[in-house]
Amino acid sequence: MSLVDLVNMAVALLTIGLGLLGWLAPRWTMQQLDMVAGPTHMAYTEVSAVSGCLFVGLGLGAMILNEPLGWVVMGLAYAGAAVGRVTSIFRDKAASRQSWTFFGSEAALASWLILANT
Repeated sequence: MSLVDLVNMAVALLTIGLGLLGWLAPRWTMQQLDMVAGPTHMAYTEVSAVSGCLFVGLGLGAMILNEPLGWVVMGLAYAGAAVGRVTSIFRDKAASRQSWTFFGSEAALASWLILANT
């Protein structure tokens, strides 16, 4: 295995791990993200799906395919998250150390996955 392969697998495992937290511990995840459920509790299903199983599937898919395009797709997903986050930081005046840290992490993972696999 090359260094690129090892880092790709580590990123996929990190993605799956974070996804498992969102899926299996939505209340904890929401607490970490400063989110509150409304009267219908729809927020729990949203976190389970979007911050959870979506990332589990993304990481597993890239690992199973283990092709450059699969890793690039995961990078594009992280790039999309980074764009959405930085847009919200400015539009919603949501700048905080946590928001910028998440943005930096998403941008770094996107950059690695896209640049190392093209």
